[in-house]
Amino acid sequence: MWEEVECVGELDEIVGEFLVESYENLDAFDDDLLALERDPNATDRIASAFRTIHTIKGTCGFLGLGTLESVTHAGENLLTLVRDGDLDLGPDIATALLALSDAVRSMLGSVEATGTEGDADHSALVATLERLQHGAGGAVASAPAGDAPAAGAPPPVDAPPPVDAPPPHGTGGATALSAAPPPAPQAEPVPAAADVPAAGEPRGAAAADSSIRVDVGLLDQLMNLVGELVLARNQILQHTSTSTDAALVGSSQRLNLIATELQEGVMKTRMQPIGNVWGKFPRVVRDLTVALGKQCRVVMEGEDTELDKTIIEAIKDPLTHLVRNAVDHGVETAADRVAAGKPAEGTLTLRAFHEGGQVNIEIADDGAGIDPARVLAKAVERGLVRPDQATRLVEREILSLIFSPGFSTAARITNVSGRGVGMDVVKTNIERIGGTVDVASVPGSGTTFKVKIPLTLAIIPALVVTCGEERYAIPQASLLELVRLEGAQARQGIELISGAPVYRLRGNLLPLVHLNRELAVPDTADRDVVNIVVLQADAQPFGLVVDGVHDTQEIVVKPLGSQLKGIATYAGATILGDGRVSLILDVVGLAQRAHVVAEHRERALTAGLGSGGPDAGELETLLIVGVGADRRVAVPLSSVARLEKFPRSAVERAGQGEVVQYRDEILPLISLSSALGAYPDPSAEAARTFDVVVCAAPGGGSVGVVVDRIVDIVEERRRARGTGQARVVDRRVTDVVDLPALVAALETGVLAGALPVEVGV
Repeated sequence: MWEEVECVGELDEIVGEFLVESYENLDAFDDDLLALERDPNATDRIASAFRTIHTIKGTCGFLGLGTLESVTHAGENLLTLVRDGDLDLGPDIATALLALSDAVRSMLGSVEATGTEGDADHSALVATLERLQHGAGGAVASAPAGDAPAAGAPPPVDAPPPVDAPPPHGTGGATALSAAPPPAPQAEPVPAAADVPAAGEPRGAAAADSSIRVDVGLLDQLMNLVGELVLARNQILQHTSTSTDAALVGSSQRLNLIATELQEGVMKTRMQPIGNVWGKFPRVVRDLTVALGKQCRVVMEGEDTELDKTIIEAIKDPLTHLVRNAVDHGVETAADRVAAGKPAEGTLTLRAFHEGGQVNIEIADDGAGIDPARVLAKAVERGLVRPDQATRLVEREILSLIFSPGFSTAARITNVSGRGVGMDVVKTNIERIGGTVDVASVPGSGTTFKVKIPLTLAIIPALVVTCGEERYAIPQASLLELVRLEGAQARQGIELISGAPVYRLRGNLLPLVHLNRELAVPDTADRDVVNIVVLQADAQPFGLVVDGVHDTQEIVVKPLGSQLKGIATYAGATILGDGRVSLILDVVGLAQRAHVVAEHRERALTAGLGSGGPDAGELETLLIVGVGADRRVAVPLSSVARLEKFPRSAVERAGQGEVVQYRDEILPLISLSSALGAYPDPSAEAARTFDVVVCAAPGGGSVGVVVDRIVDIVEERRRARGTGQARVVDRRVTDVVDLPALVAALETGVLAGALPVEVGV
């Protein structure tokens, strides 16, 4: 009984090895066939393809997989004729052999899942493979298996499996089901190194001797253990940082070195080249071009760029959809390309590279590009954009509509596209792992999708800061610099624009966010010291004011519990060196919560800033705004509640005017250029966002005054109030407008049509 159990265990191990090697060999088989379509005379590719099918056929015969053996036998006979030069590998044969590859994969998957080959009927495929053996000119239907092969040629059809196939208990068992008697064992040569596929992974004895297969679950377990080791190392280093025991300090430093090297080593085992994902794309493109009647080749750059396996798995489907989308919607038919003066064959370029601690992936085609007008028309038709909003969208906003749920420009639903499902999922899945996706297109020239994703999600460097009694971790990838203000600079360096704090950093105003206010933590900071962590969210810098700044640590990212996942301020948790739990701040979520992402630009545009208002002695602060192409208008800052920036897509109509939703209210909009009888600035109207000066409405609530641009904030000596007044402000003639009086006049109907500047201060 014990011997029987051991035999079953050995058989299961053989089946497992057979499945793994067969999957790998089929990947190389697809590459060989695609290469042979481009160069039918590549004899090494023919030999490699033949050897793959022969190996699978021989081993499945031993394992009793009769259906799989019969299908691969038909493909092997066809490849024999191609190898011997009796048939040319044309499109029909290549398509049939690729279908063979799919059928074999399907049966292997069934064997892996159920232990059987499944119930699928492959008789039609076998018949096609046998029919193609006759060729267009009626070549011999089946080459004799025992014909003497040329010197150095692959083994004959019914030879035993190559020596690198999974070894059965006896070599005779592998050929017991063969149609012809097996030749002498010495008739089969060992595959030479020259037969290794150039574009596939290295296979053969050398590769087997230098590498082993490790279960992914074991790697994940090792990664978790290394993470715990990193946490323990951090704790020991913190406790020994103040120790005077030389032996203990030396041992802790040695532990630090070993733990760091071990961490790097385990991280490398999880790193995989992105080429592992890209390897299947030539086949995807080939199948699509055949189905769509197009021609397209794939160019890969940077396929050795490495990412964490978790990231690799997460981006497989999004990248596949982008590739399919590029071939379906981007690349034109050969006739259309020739008519447009392009080569008949399109080009799909996949490019990957490291930059700024992230992996950048670009998927570019040289096709027809995206027609913004067509996208906009489809978006309006499907109700994604209202007609009145459509006229205000700029090109980048229009292109971003392709990521909207339910959007599709396909004229009809096919098995390739038209369902309106895909691009929104691509964006969601990429953003879920901390990445971004953007699109740029030139009509007639092509489209490029740009994806940015992190290298890994497991262990990251982070800056530890304090707020109140708690410590928080900030991912270093979002960190730009640290600023510390002391003494008088701390008390006077932070300025206010309508109550919003800013700091002048090298001539540019930096919006500030106080962490204690956002987290509702009591303020215990030293008033004589201000610590500003300069961060970047959505390519926009802002300063995070914290109570204290500690050193950087490599932290192990732990996911938040289900109760905390909905809080956008936090991205996860970790354990610091003293064993205490620390929350990891979500920089983008924090910026959105504090509204600095939408508000930073108008403040960054200001080059001068003063404090106080009309009550501050003889000085008053004026907000300078642009109206029309070159006209400047000054507004007393004391009448301004806030400066905002809205996307044009946010504008809605209510009654006779335009409004936006603002802080749980409906904010009416008034155009300053229209009120003053000035022609709007065309460049401002073409922008995807617009600037709004929010002020109090006479009847209560707020009103938004739309301006073409925010220019500056300056301090000027207060002048006597008058009507229709123009002054020289900051060396330029500037009209001064009493904004509340203007709003009141417009609301009561006193002003109508073109309005000259008769409303002054």
